Amino acid sequence: MPVTHNNNAKIGQEIGEGRGVLIIEKERCKGCQLCIGACPRGCLKLSDTLNKRGVRSAEFYLKDRCTGCALCAVMCPDVCIEVKKNS
Repeated sequence: MPVTHNNNAKIGQEIGEGRGVLIIEKERCKGCQLCIGACPRGCLKLSDTLNKRGVRSAEFYLKDRCTGCALCAVMCPDVCIEVKKNS
């Protein structure tokens, strides 16, 4: 189930098997696709819709395959992705 923060500025989705939450700030994303290339499980893609900047932002779509490794967050040059792992 999606989790919304700050008036839709951040959209969080649960990572597979209750591992945590992946949050993408879609309005800050510039669509560089570095996160998409960094994901070893192919869990990210470009959105079909444009953000307010007119850019197709990154989108988390294969949540069951995500391990929570956070390589996507590490690669994001604008710090638009956050991975919060459950303890």
